[in-house]
Amino acid sequence: MTAQVETLPTVDDTSSERIDPRVWRVAAVVFLGPLMTQMDSTVVNVSLSAIQQELHASIDSVQWIISGYLLALALMLPLNAWLVDRLGAKRLYLACFSAFTLASLLCGAATNMNELIWARVVQGITGGLLVPMTQLMIARVAGRHLACVAGYMSMPVLLAPLLGPVVAGMILKYASWHWLFYINLPIGILAVTLAAFLLPGDETAVQKRPFDFLGFLLISPGLASLLYGLDHASHREGILAMLSGLILLGAFVGYAIRKKSAALIDLRLFHNRIFSTAATTQFLSNGATYAGQMLVPLYLITGCGFSAAKAGWMLAPMGLGMMCVYPAMGFLTERFGYRAVSTSGTILSILGTLPFLWMIQNRFSPVLIAVSLFARGAGQGAIGLPSLSAGYASVPREKLALATTAANIVQRLGGPVATTGMAIVMSFSMTHFPASGARAFLIAFLVLIGFQLLLLGSASRLPVRIYQSTPDGRA
Repeated sequence: MTAQVETLPTVDDTSSERIDPRVWRVAAVVFLGPLMTQMDSTVVNVSLSAIQQELHASIDSVQWIISGYLLALALMLPLNAWLVDRLGAKRLYLACFSAFTLASLLCGAATNMNELIWARVVQGITGGLLVPMTQLMIARVAGRHLACVAGYMSMPVLLAPLLGPVVAGMILKYASWHWLFYINLPIGILAVTLAAFLLPGDETAVQKRPFDFLGFLLISPGLASLLYGLDHASHREGILAMLSGLILLGAFVGYAIRKKSAALIDLRLFHNRIFSTAATTQFLSNGATYAGQMLVPLYLITGCGFSAAKAGWMLAPMGLGMMCVYPAMGFLTERFGYRAVSTSGTILSILGTLPFLWMIQNRFSPVLIAVSLFARGAGQGAIGLPSLSAGYASVPREKLALATTAANIVQRLGGPVATTGMAIVMSFSMTHFPASGARAFLIAFLVLIGFQLLLLGSASRLPVRIYQSTPDGRA
């Protein structure tokens, strides 16, 4: 059966005030991608102890269930743009989702730790392509309504951490850990079936650009090594991996500058001022989010003496704040523009962090922490989508695959860089400025606010609106 090519609104179509119903159809189909991958990651993370006990494995080998997935994901991410040009967006999406579903079956059927780890590596290979593919499929059809559609599309990221532990607990209560992966099968089969019939067909003229093998050998291992090194920065092998990653990525930058459009990722994309500003904002936003997610629970548990369970409940207002603001992103962005929404979100996030300084110096307040975390969640949720929408809107349609790949790489680096930096700050402050209890976190929260101020500077450079994409990124 030959797929029928269908013409949909593109990123250059700004004439319609109303979102085409076909855009929501595409969104409803690709919504299943992030839902499945996020749910899978959350379920696996909370079930490691059960898997370890049943397979009689060491803690080090169990950690590779996560590390193997993340490293494989990092290795494949740079290939996204080339594979889209080579195979077409719809074909690649179908192949990735089918492979992820098959890998879930292999994970569930694993009889020992080695089989499970290798099956998770296969999941990571396909999962590394699903995230930018989801953004690409939406960016191609949503046009200037990207912030609105992406706002609803972001809900799986918030729902998965809430549903994952519940689903994992129910499965482990009534069945073995193998069913943690088998639950992906009906979702995957449904998603592949819907995508085959409902997603727009690939364009007839598929570009066949040569594969940049040397570029791949530099950027993919470099990215994986850097992420692994940042995650294990406290160990000698982590430092070596980090240095190796920086050297490889530096070599790729020099190589890509010389190769220009023939490189695996054309770095001239960052000559577009709007896109480079959006990518920087994404990097800093992701970093501020991960640094806060690391620092606030440590403050509650170590600084204030709460149990992990109680601290978990106290963190709930942050997710609630994000859930409240995401559906309004389309209206807010169209009403006030990219810059106003992103900068307002950053300011709100800073205001939500400031009360921690008061509580550290004075006393803990349950009401104040709830209000602060709600503000931080709402503010953080308002930063990313407008900046991402501005970046993609400034790029010509034929460059969107490259843009989603580059933006995802930059964004993915933000979290590990910020958390590693925060860990260094915590270690330094406790060594040179020893303090007990909550006061030990004063310097760390000041650094977090400084990081947010950098984010504010980047967000304030975003355009108000983009009426027409130009080669140099001027609106």
